[in-house]
Amino acid sequence: MTWTDEDLVNIGLQACPQRIPIPFGGPQDVASVLDKALAATPDAEALVGRHSRFTFRMLDHAINAAAAGMRTLDVNPGDRVPGSMGNHPELVIAFLATQRLGAIWVGINTALAPPEKAALLSDSGASLLVADRCVSEQIRALPRSELRHIVTAEPGDESCGWALSMTRHRGSPRPVVRIDPFAPAAIAYTSGTTGTPKGAVHSQHNLALVGHARHLQRPASVGMIDGVSLPLSILNVMTLGPLTSFQYGGKSVCIDGNHAVAIADWVSREKIDALLLVSPTMIDLLTNPAISRQSLASLMKPGVGGSQVPDTFRTLYRETFGQEILFGYGLTEAPTAATQTIAAEPYVPGSSGVCFDQVRVVIVDGADNELPQGADGEVCIAPVTAGPWKGVYTPMLGYWNKPEATVETLRNGLLHTGDIGSVDAHGHLYIKDRAKDVIIRGGANIYPAEIERVLLSDHRVAACAVLAKKDVRLGEIVVAAVQAAPGAADPGRLREELTALCLEQLAKYKLPAEWHFVRDMPRNAMRKIVKSKLAKMLFEEKSPPGQ
Repeated sequence: MTWTDEDLVNIGLQACPQRIPIPFGGPQDVASVLDKALAATPDAEALVGRHSRFTFRMLDHAINAAAAGMRTLDVNPGDRVPGSMGNHPELVIAFLATQRLGAIWVGINTALAPPEKAALLSDSGASLLVADRCVSEQIRALPRSELRHIVTAEPGDESCGWALSMTRHRGSPRPVVRIDPFAPAAIAYTSGTTGTPKGAVHSQHNLALVGHARHLQRPASVGMIDGVSLPLSILNVMTLGPLTSFQYGGKSVCIDGNHAVAIADWVSREKIDALLLVSPTMIDLLTNPAISRQSLASLMKPGVGGSQVPDTFRTLYRETFGQEILFGYGLTEAPTAATQTIAAEPYVPGSSGVCFDQVRVVIVDGADNELPQGADGEVCIAPVTAGPWKGVYTPMLGYWNKPEATVETLRNGLLHTGDIGSVDAHGHLYIKDRAKDVIIRGGANIYPAEIERVLLSDHRVAACAVLAKKDVRLGEIVVAAVQAAPGAADPGRLREELTALCLEQLAKYKLPAEWHFVRDMPRNAMRKIVKSKLAKMLFEEKSPPGQ
């Protein structure tokens, strides 16, 4: 389909104000992201998983076969195609097939509870789900809304629907589809402060730009081996992982284990050069006695995302890898990182690095007036206004079917992050606070509102509040404070039953690690719970009666 401005407005999005091509020979869309490597090194390995290995030529053929299979199931440009499985080549191939068809990809994390998965399928209006056997069975047991087909893609199983379709359509040509680089191409769901997931919509231009710009500004060697252990169902991971790797002829290794020992085994076996981890996993990788330094010898560019690690581990990292940990700042709506520290520069305490060449950080006050250097205000992201990258960068197109949230976040030509920070005279960004109520546990964003919504669905909960508590390993953990309704069960029993309720409705990593039962919540004149007072009451003073 050809997207008009009216089409975009009807689903709560905004048209790109400028449609400027990606410069310096970059791919203009994700559909053609393999073309440079196909011309230069078609028989070099491109994608590796536990059950399969693909050269660029083989990967190209597999994507065409997958696209042909989707077409037989009536997947057309603009249709939403979710994928949900662990880190396996099948997920990457399904994603790239949707891009060649002009369809819209929706990554769904397998860690989400079945009701959470169903909510994303319903909100996106999905027509076809590609998922492993476990997720397929979960969804078949739930109302399917507009979902027309479920294709089971069980890695290593040649009898599953995906494998049979791939065999049946082997040798299919590349789809003949006119790709609009600035049209909706992928939806990345992120929970908001209301507890309702919002789908950040990105174009193929957005996603292709990330890898090309990073390669030019932070050059990688042709043939570099990148490991991906963070979930590929997260769009930012797919973008920073395979999409970026393919653009410089690199190999992407799908790591299907998320524990440090399993990751170290993959690094050793595949001689992985680069790997992005969240800080708890990096800490485990550096401190687990079962992991030898020799097994990590190939790792030249390890990085940490999501949250910073303590200074003690910064020193250990430097001793292990001979370099500083690289940090950055980014968000789903950007997409990915907007800033990053530079390996060749001395460590600047508290800094999230400097901007990539295509973006600039603008600090504004409450009226969106730009503030001077060093002043604290809301962190906003925008395209640069001069040079060869002028106007090339575009943020998300908006939130799927949420026009008010789109206007609020993209007002005045800026991507408003809701975070508070400042920029110094050297361009270093410092994040001071999070205006949005969010807990970052081990690099994963958890919004208290969605947990509070689940707890309040139980009639025995009169009031509740979910807080963050500092943790050495995970950065932050989830703490729930509950005021029970009169006549509710004793706290021990209620805790067990509320835990079970959360496990039914939420991903396991969102489960409160601590529970506190209080007689009353501290409130302000508007009767709103004052979380700062509650945190002081729970964490700094003796536990209140009723805990």
